[in-house]
Amino acid sequence: MTGHGEAQRQQDGVRVAVELRTVNNRFLKVSLRVSEGYGGLEPQIEALVRNRLHRGTVTVSVRVDRESSPDDFQLNEVVLASYYRQLREVGQRAGWAGDVRIDSVLTLPGVVAENAQHRLDAETVWPLVETTLTEALQSLSRMRADEGAAMGRDLHANCEAIVADLEQIEQRAPLVVEAYRKRLLERLNKLLEEFGLEIQPADVVREVGLFTDRSDISEEIVRLRSHLQQFESIARTEQASGRKLEFVIQEMQRETNTIGSKANDAEIARHVVEIKTAIERIREMIQNIE
Repeated sequence: MTGHGEAQRQQDGVRVAVELRTVNNRFLKVSLRVSEGYGGLEPQIEALVRNRLHRGTVTVSVRVDRESSPDDFQLNEVVLASYYRQLREVGQRAGWAGDVRIDSVLTLPGVVAENAQHRLDAETVWPLVETTLTEALQSLSRMRADEGAAMGRDLHANCEAIVADLEQIEQRAPLVVEAYRKRLLERLNKLLEEFGLEIQPADVVREVGLFTDRSDISEEIVRLRSHLQQFESIARTEQASGRKLEFVIQEMQRETNTIGSKANDAEIARHVVEIKTAIERIREMIQNIE
């Protein structure tokens, strides 16, 4: 399920900013970006995220900043002088005009170094990072809850559409048997007229009975309706229900396929196609449910 959450906190001169973004994925994949020097916190950050989220591709950005002080950085004069001298010598040999620009030399490696004594220990910062990350996860959950409510309405609408088609199939099924009986009698009467054959009524009854058994979809209708009720119950009451809903959808698809193969009727086939379409829409939506 897509979503976004962020939070910021500041304490004792340390500022922590956390941003979370999620996109749809059947499984949980966590990608971390943490400020340099605080990579040791990544296992704790990922564990906290995995404890709260169960599906989706999650991008986590954690930025840790400290208030600046005058001696945060030190100039290595020895390295600076060495760069400067070597560049001047190269310039003189190459015949370059002008002097070496000091601002260019300052960007070279080793000229300016961060004061390691002022860098905060990762474990010291962790409580503030944990609190901020928890707030960002709560913000993300609120946004995903809003999206989940809208998705719930869509799921219910598709289930209602399936129920409506199922009712049409249930009403149509007895008519299919009667239509077959009439077609069978018409063909038999035609054969009797053409060839003078004699058909026993019991034979007709037996043939219609066999057709009825082959095309009986009453059990499949009952099971499909039961699966629909189970689906809505799970979606309404259970947390982390995505995988369970997938199993129910598979059973719904199986019963629908059986109805389509057993019911030899164009009208029923049309409703079966509508049910399959609704099931596929539901399947796509529940890929994003935890």
